[in-house]
Amino acid sequence: MRKSRFSDEQILGILKEHQAGIGTKELCRSHGISDGTFYKWRSKYGGMEVFEAKRLKALEAENVKLKKMLAEHMPDVAALMEMLGMEAGERHAFE
Repeated sequence: MRKSRFSDEQILGILKEHQAGIGTKELCRSHGISDGTFYKWRSKYGGMEVFEAKRLKALEAENVKLKKMLAEHMPDVAALMEMLGMEAGERHAFE
């Protein structure tokens, strides 16, 4: 994923400028961003404070790590289930 050239603090600062009454077009032009980027930021960060945005980034990073771990272990689980002769979703009495 491409790293943004704006930090969370900068993004929240831009959004706060918009809340203060600066128009979207003027804001986008002065910061060199597209309207789409602005609206994407607003939907993601709207109403957040800096600490909340940092927490969101940390949770997203943790989620990526956990998904990667799950993807690495799924073939092992499938192989073990195949060795036991179990279909996906099937349960046996020993559980």
